[in-house]
Amino acid sequence: MLSEFSHNPLFGITLTLIIYCLSQLINHRWRFIHPLLLTSIILIAFLIITKIPYEDYAMGGDVIKLLLGPATVALGVPFYKYYQHYRKSASAIVLSVTIGSATGIIVAGLSVWLMNSDQEMILSMLPKSTTTPIALELARQLGGSPELGAVFAVLTGLIGSVLGPRFLRMTGVRMGLPLGIAMGTASHGIGTARVIRESEYVGGASALAMALTGVITSILVVPLIWWFN
Repeated sequence: MLSEFSHNPLFGITLTLIIYCLSQLINHRWRFIHPLLLTSIILIAFLIITKIPYEDYAMGGDVIKLLLGPATVALGVPFYKYYQHYRKSASAIVLSVTIGSATGIIVAGLSVWLMNSDQEMILSMLPKSTTTPIALELARQLGGSPELGAVFAVLTGLIGSVLGPRFLRMTGVRMGLPLGIAMGTASHGIGTARVIRESEYVGGASALAMALTGVITSILVVPLIWWFN
């Protein structure tokens, strides 16, 4: 019976919503457990245990994915709300995001290269700090694997969302604007969704950094695209 229901698009939608709501309840009880990461783990485990093909789940999961665009656009609301605050630090923000984006590309490439990975893996890793659609296309333009590029981008966002705020505060970054800029630069939309739950001001800064990172990284990899192609 489960296999029959899994062919219905409602299966993916219902399963995702139930598991996410469960993860939110667990997060309210144990704050250190990230609901998005827990949802992903439970979903993967459920599909493996029940042997339900990912294609069946994706029929409903893709419907939820359609909401990603409006959700991303909605991140512009806190940015607009605090625009005048961010404008005062415009030069510092652009410089910080540029340095952060360049550092992310260099560190990502060197890390994978030091692990003796092949060229495709290295090129797929370079745009990891941009949002998934941008990472996917940049990986393709560089000559890497779009699928790997998307995976690396999602993993970067998840890891940054889980560990980023605590790590930044441990290193002394506690103020709203620097914290938001760092999160948006390093862990794009997933990291932004994490910090906006605590502060609209920080979330708006993170959304701004996320957008700038996508633009700046796209510019920075142009010489690499010429070099490898």
